[in-house]
Amino acid sequence: MAEHPLPIAATAKAICIFALVLFLDHFLFGTVDYYSARSVVVSNSHSIIKGLIRCAIVCVGLLVLLGTLGISITPIIASLGITSLAVALALQPTLENFFSGVQLVIDKPIRVGDFIELESGDQGFVEKIGWRSTWVKMLPNNMIVIPNSQLSKSRIINYFYPEKELSVPVEVGVHYGSDLEKVEQVTLDVARQILKSHEWGIDDYETFVVFHTFDQSSINFTVMLRVKEYFNRFWVKSAFIKALHQRYAEEGIVIPYPIRAINTSQESAQFKQAD
Repeated sequence: MAEHPLPIAATAKAICIFALVLFLDHFLFGTVDYYSARSVVVSNSHSIIKGLIRCAIVCVGLLVLLGTLGISITPIIASLGITSLAVALALQPTLENFFSGVQLVIDKPIRVGDFIELESGDQGFVEKIGWRSTWVKMLPNNMIVIPNSQLSKSRIINYFYPEKELSVPVEVGVHYGSDLEKVEQVTLDVARQILKSHEWGIDDYETFVVFHTFDQSSINFTVMLRVKEYFNRFWVKSAFIKALHQRYAEEGIVIPYPIRAINTSQESAQFKQAD
């Protein structure tokens, strides 16, 4: 009967340590979730932070439990150096992805919610930056999972950084006989009207026209518009093209069809007249 108190006391201590580990785990996870809604940095890295917290709590809790049970943890700590080296070599790809994820969180080339274009040409919204991979939701509503190491080395276009506003160039061509001063004035009038009237246009943007090419059948120029974010450009550009086409028709400004001339004498072509 005298041998029972020690196992009972050790069991009670083990239960208390286990309960404390669970409490700290839930408390710190809740703290991370709380600040994720208030901090962009924490929101982008909450998966990595949670992984580090859980790993630290489990390791410390296990060492405390072993010490409480009377098991010497000094040899365990001493052997961690060799064990850590072996683990690092075995988990080299995983650790590379982990530290690449930390780098993405610190440098912030992308953030959760950003619309990005990958080097492959795929486009989508960043859903999650995890400790091993980043999840991007593609336009067709499917998900692509990219290892962090691969993502950190690739070329990425972030359409939401440094801001969501986006310039939209529109290419236009007019006939060689056109009055270019009039063309510029009419085009700017239409562009300003669209940017002010359209819900996704930037009404105070100073739009401009730049003539740049003597093409085969037209003089080409670029009109620069401005929209609130990437997806808005399709509708604003469409509204501008329709309004510009109608205004050109009213003003007598011609958008020429492509013209191809055949030099029959140079090519020594002979045409026989039908009887």
